[in-house]
Parts: sequence; C-alpha cells; structure tokens
Amino acid sequence: MLLLLHLLFLLSPAVTSGGAASAVGSRRAILRSLGDGRKDHHDAAVELNSSNFDSVLLVSPASFAVVEFFAHWCPACRNYKPHYEKVARLFNGPDATHPGNVFMARVDCANEINTKLCERFSVSHYPMLFWGLPSKFAYGRWAPKQENSEIQTIEDGRTAERLLNWINKKMGSSFSFDDEKYENEHTGQSNASDAGQVARAIYDVEEATVNVLYIILDHKMIKSETRAPLIKFLQLLVAHHPSKRCRMGTAEMLVNFDELWPSGALSDNSEDAVISHEKDLRKNFQICGKEVPRGYWIFCRGSRDDTRGLSCGLWVLLHSLSVRVSDGESQLAFTVICDFIHNFFVCEDCRRHFYEMCSRVSDPMNSRREFALWLWSTHNMVNERLMKEEKDSGMGDPKFPKMIWPSRQLCPSCHLSQNRIGNATTQINWQMDEVFNFLVNYYGKTLTLSFKDTVRHGNGVGDSMIDDLVTSANAVAVPIGAALAIAVASCAFGALACFWRTLQKNRKQRKPRN
Repeated sequence: MLLLLHLLFLLSPAVTSGGAASAVGSRRAILRSLGDGRKDHHDAAVELNSSNFDSVLLVSPASFAVVEFFAHWCPACRNYKPHYEKVARLFNGPDATHPGNVFMARVDCANEINTKLCERFSVSHYPMLFWGLPSKFAYGRWAPKQENSEIQTIEDGRTAERLLNWINKKMGSSFSFDDEKYENEHTGQSNASDAGQVARAIYDVEEATVNVLYIILDHKMIKSETRAPLIKFLQLLVAHHPSKRCRMGTAEMLVNFDELWPSGALSDNSEDAVISHEKDLRKNFQICGKEVPRGYWIFCRGSRDDTRGLSCGLWVLLHSLSVRVSDGESQLAFTVICDFIHNFFVCEDCRRHFYEMCSRVSDPMNSRREFALWLWSTHNMVNERLMKEEKDSGMGDPKFPKMIWPSRQLCPSCHLSQNRIGNATTQINWQMDEVFNFLVNYYGKTLTLSFKDTVRHGNGVGDSMIDDLVTSANAVAVPIGAALAIAVASCAFGALACFWRTLQKNRKQRKPRN
C-alpha cells in the first residue's frame, strides 16, 4: 500500500515548477522501469520486427551485425539495455564513432508479431545475442545443434566492455569507448590498392544522390531556367543509376515533376508556391529507399568529418554513369552532366573549373569509351590541382591524399611508364585501352556485382530479390508502362523523355475540370 501511495504521489501534478520537472522525470523513469514498451527516441540500437527484419539486414552496409533478442518485460533485459546501447553508440547512426562496421539491432520477442521470427533463431532465454554477416541474418535461421552455422551466439557479452572485447576479437580490431570520431579506423584504408573495396561504394552513391537532391531543394535552385537541366539529369539517373532503388525513386519524382514544380509558378518567381511543393518532398519521396540518407559514409569516409564524403560519392556516381551509357548516348550524357554541375553544384570554384573543362571539348563524344576516359582525365586534372592546393593549405586528408588515379597497385596494366618532371611532378604514360577496361570493371561490374555476390551468400536469398537492390549496366527500372516503351527504344534514356512528356500530357487531359 505504501508503494502504491508513493507511485500515486509521483504521478500526481506537482505544485512548483521545480517539482513539475522532477515529477515528469520520475513519471518517465517509473514507466520505463515498469516496461511499458515505449521506445526511447535516442536509442542507438535499431529495434526491428518481423515486418522489416529481413529487408533491413539484407541491405545493411555494415560488415557485421549483432542482434539482441529480448523481452520488454524482462528485468535482466532492462538492466542489460544500457550496456548494449553503449556499444551501439559506437557503431550505429550518423553520430557513431565507427559507423558502417557493426550493425546493432534488437528484436522484442514479447511482441506477438515477432513470435515466428524468434522461433527461427531458437531463442531460449533473454537476452540472447547473435553475431554474423547482415546478409546471413536476412531470411536465415539458427539452431543449437546446427553444424557450420555462419550465425553464432555471443556468450560472453553481458557487459558493454565484454561485448566490445568480443567484437574486437572477431574483427581483429581495437575499438575503444574512448575513441574519438574518425580515430582508430580499420575500414576503407585499402581503397587505393583493393578493387573490391568499391563494392561498398554503392551505399555512398545512394547517399550522394539523395544529398545532392536535398541540397538543390534546400537552396531552392529549381527555377524556370534550371528546370530542363534537372529533368534531363533525372532522366539519366532513371536509366543508368547503379542502384535500382534510386532509379525507381527518381522515376517517381520525374513522373510527378510538373505537380511538384509547376512551370507557371517557377516563371512567376512565386517563392511561396515553390516552397509549398518542396516542404514535404523529403517525406513523400524516398529517392533511394526509406533508410537513405543514413548520415554517414563508408567507402567515401575520410579520416576527418570535412574530407571526402559527398564529393567522393558524387564522383563515383558520375563515373558509374559514364560506363553505363551506350555509345549513342555518350554525347547527350556528357552534356547533361556538364549542365547539371554548372547549374546545381554549390561549390563555386568546383563548378567553374568543371564547366571550363567541359567547354574545352570541341568534338562530340562518339562513344562510351570517349566519355568515360574524358571524365577520368578530368577527375585526375581536378586531383592534380587539389594536390597543390592542399599541400599549401595543409587541409588535405592525411590518410587519403589526392593522387593521380588509378595507382599502379590498383591497375598495373594501366601504367606503361612514368617520368619525373622537375622536382615534384610525375608524368604517367597510360595504356588507354587498359584504363577504359579498368573503369568499366571498377565502376560497372565490381561496383554492383561484388555487392550482389556479398548479398547472395545470405541464406535463402534469391537472385530476383538481389536484383531489387542493384542490377548490372544499362538496366532500367521505371514506373509500370514505361519499361516497354524504353525497351523498344533500346534503353536509351532519351526515350524516357518522350514517355515522360506523353505521360504528363495524358495526365493533364484526364484531369477533371471545375
């Protein structure tokens, strides 16, 4: 009875402002201790359920995953949660010290929707922790007597320190709770010599795509004079983006473009009309999937917060587009990319330098090879200029210095010879056919197929499901009805413009009159 009266007192309105704050805090503490199941919005560990468990883990960019099966009514689980959260804050989310290394998730087995999911993993007690590749959890299962299982239980993780030690032993790492962000990194350092590393860049390409479009919206850059360049760039993405999710999301935006940005409102410079169409765009259009942007980089992660990231992701996207277009599309793709950078890239010096290099091209691009090699050469010219600037300013990334690319370690056959000119400049004689083959494999096949092979190893994951994530070069994913029209036109993204215009005209004709 005394306990009940005490609870009622704490839950009753307080008389003073200080008492009110105390009462609110006490209420929350009591409700949490009673296990009402409400999720703390600041939790780092991601709570999954049977409706999203497989799909989230299947596309997780993390190298490994830890999944805790618990019950919200379990006192031991409630006591363990701060320990699990302490480790999760190292790895999960944009503010994590080491994002992209370990995905930390939780499943509440006391929730009826998760009963069969918990049975899949033979959960016998709470909390119960599992370790494995994210793709192994997706559509996978675990049994106590299962031999050669690639998912294993974590028996020695009952405190935050012991769990982190267990993870360090499995990964051969030395992560610490004292690490600062970008310190003690063990991933991405072999980018310069390991071609397989680019497979993880598919996540950064998605991140860059969404961030670039968000920047355009935030800076209100869609105006009557920039409308056409943006539409053409979106058409290029719909036809040749390496991520199917981005192709589908961009296609949805393209089909609804006139409704989002009416040409009349733009030409009248009605800022209120523009804002009204843009304010809910992030919520209504999941351009590359609902979990993007993730808020962190993986392949493109620098050793500091202000290096690499978006610029790296955008370069990977542009190179990927350059090796996916057909010969007949190369000149159009060149023009579209140059116009897009000129109109929408907010770094003034970068935009000016890039467009100057575009303007020096006098002859049309007659093939994919010409376009891909021009972009590669342009990228190296940018790197060469930045190498000098970063050396003078001391603001470059010490772990990822600008370099002429690809390195000899990454593509030995690309290098014929190199000559030193002066004290510091090195001139490389390139085998251009080998460079082109490298670009096609690196930004085409390796970028997507290595990722597909990684995912395919997950238990019970079929090829059709993998193809929903990424597909190989020249694949097209557009709204229902558009696929046939584009297929007839040999997948040229110019055909998408015709289809899109027709769709818009038909939509206007069907629109009821007042």
